[in-house]
Amino acid sequence: MKISYKTIKAPASGSLIERKSEFIGYVAPVRTEEQAIQFVNEIRKKHSDARHNVYAYILRENNTVRFSDDGEPHGTAGMPVLDVLRKEELTDIAAVVTRYFGGILLGTGGLVRAYTAAVKAALDNAEIVVFDRFAVFSAMVSYSDYPKVDYFLQSRTVIKDNIDYGNDVRMLLAVPDEQFEGVAKSIADITNGRAVIERVGERYDYIEQ
Repeated sequence: MKISYKTIKAPASGSLIERKSEFIGYVAPVRTEEQAIQFVNEIRKKHSDARHNVYAYILRENNTVRFSDDGEPHGTAGMPVLDVLRKEELTDIAAVVTRYFGGILLGTGGLVRAYTAAVKAALDNAEIVVFDRFAVFSAMVSYSDYPKVDYFLQSRTVIKDNIDYGNDVRMLLAVPDEQFEGVAKSIADITNGRAVIERVGERYDYIEQ
């Protein structure tokens, strides 16, 4: 079962001119349909004077897929934008392409190429990240054991959520789910069983490259 997925780290945009029409592509990471709709409406408001604000979005939530040609001929705008997102295997993402009409008709093929190029231009300026399911756990270690554990963690795919220096050192960590048992065993071995390890949850996250 595939549990990882690709999306973008932050909003991005890109634009092009095609036979006097300006096409501006926008993409943004979204988690819910409410966020996707909000993003679409923000772009519509920003470019309320534009002829068209075409959109598409793909969400893991309920496997939701939506697109709109926003007045362009059927199949020439929203679907090409959606196809780019699908070909890049992206999800939890929304895309809007704004068009300022330049007075020259582009024809069916020209529209498809322009809307495709605009969303690609936006994605070219976006950072794509791979989210995986992470196990979240706490590890309580003594101050004498902490340097050895910390050195070990530097060689692993791990996110340090928090480190609390109290009577002992309590680390709140996250590692890819499939690595949790191995990492927990290694910490136990390094501390000769003195570490207190407790899995406290899970989430989707990514490692900064």
